[in-house]
Amino acid sequence: MEEQQVKTIKNEAPSVLKAAWLIAVVTVASKLIGFARDMVVANFYGATLVSDAYFYALQIPSLAIIILGGVGGPFHSAAVAVFSKLVGADNKPSEVVNRLYNTFLTAAFIFFALMAILGFIFADKIMGLIISAGSPELVSLATEHFRIMSPIILIGGIIGIYYGLLIVHRQYILPNLSPMVLSLVVIIAISLAHNDHFGVVLAGATTVGALCQILIQFPKLRQIGYRIKPNFDIKNNEQFKNICELLFPAILSSTIGQISIYIDMFFASTLVEGAWTSVVFANRIFQFPVGILVTAFLVPLFPIFSRLAGEGNEDAIKSYFNKGVGVLFFAAIPMIIFILLLAQDGISVVFERGAFNSNAVIMVSEALCFLSFSILPYVFRDSITRVYYAYNDSKTPFLIAMSSIALKAALNWLLIIELNMGIAGITLSTSFITLFNATFLGLFISKKIKLDYKTLFINFGKMLLAGGISFLAGLFICNQFIEPNLLMKIVKIAVVILASSVSYIALNIIFKMDYAKELLNRFLKN
Repeated sequence: MEEQQVKTIKNEAPSVLKAAWLIAVVTVASKLIGFARDMVVANFYGATLVSDAYFYALQIPSLAIIILGGVGGPFHSAAVAVFSKLVGADNKPSEVVNRLYNTFLTAAFIFFALMAILGFIFADKIMGLIISAGSPELVSLATEHFRIMSPIILIGGIIGIYYGLLIVHRQYILPNLSPMVLSLVVIIAISLAHNDHFGVVLAGATTVGALCQILIQFPKLRQIGYRIKPNFDIKNNEQFKNICELLFPAILSSTIGQISIYIDMFFASTLVEGAWTSVVFANRIFQFPVGILVTAFLVPLFPIFSRLAGEGNEDAIKSYFNKGVGVLFFAAIPMIIFILLLAQDGISVVFERGAFNSNAVIMVSEALCFLSFSILPYVFRDSITRVYYAYNDSKTPFLIAMSSIALKAALNWLLIIELNMGIAGITLSTSFITLFNATFLGLFISKKIKLDYKTLFINFGKMLLAGGISFLAGLFICNQFIEPNLLMKIVKIAVVILASSVSYIALNIIFKMDYAKELLNRFLKN
């Protein structure tokens, strides 16, 4: 049995790494286009009332298309967890799988269509509740944006199902590339618009871009063998029951997480104009490297976790988990260093033009620096959540997320109102909540499987020490640059990143960290 487990790990590890590199490259391309979209939005709208209204209105559509329907969301996760155990070795959907697909698709369509209709009808009430501390002008503009983007609510769950099925069939490119389409539509629309002073074109382009994501996924699913035939076979359907048992707590968990965002939105509406836009941009910048990292490693690992859990192969799960989280920690620590040292310079170089002024640079960089403390618990939380889902347990993540809501509100009140930290208080409280969720998820997983934390966190301690020394080295270099102009800012960023990276990798090699050795060997081979 042990020999079989070792053989399984050795055979699948190269394919996982190959998939991870492929996903990373595709995700980088998609994120770069998304970054370009944010630059265009920042240049045209800045951090103003219009941008605040758009980003407030975008939260519920984002919940549908990114949180619920995105890669790693409940619909994607439920599809992977269930269908990966049903699709045979020929990698083709059987008639039974096709019927289950149509049952899932039909139920999701009805549910999200109803939500989209209700969102459109009650847009003014919803926006008035979310930004109750905002001005009437802000609420009115956000309502208009929300009505335009309400169809995205319907699109979200369908995209999630498509994402999951494509991953099950090892089609990694489309799920990670298709968000690029939305970004391109937004960029083109804004570039062609000349008098969009109220953000109507921006909201409309976001809706059209979301629809395009479905349109580019559908042909590939038909090629694989999936056919749309509405099916209401819900009663006494054991596999659909399995999907629902995993899906509904995961939806509630994601929705609970979104409540934390609404709490942030309420507190942000009491701050200066552009406060919420600054938090949104900080999170977008945060997601650029972290999203690439998490997506690249967890997308190919999740189906393997699910299959191994079904086989009862705990040793293989432990090995994959430690390897995956170890690599994520190794890559995450330099990200924190770069953000803490270079946030303001980097944001200035990329965004400071047009309506995005130096004040906006300061607000976004402040929010980003405090958000960076959440990177390590973030990657651990997302990794261990996949293990829960592999064991068909989405209830525990939901209960832990729900228990953090009151803590989130209390932290926001303490940091923003009592300690007067402003925008920084919003993102610092988010970092604390991420740590809270990661800690309790890590503790309660023992009911499912005994993970090898000792080895993982000994290695983490070594990486953290190397990171601390590299941070000090980078800080020393930063202090040698006095108020640099644009060119010198670019030079400063390049020098600090290079010096800190070399220092970090060298120290990890000295500390005998396998990840650093593998990275060096791969670099030397190239």
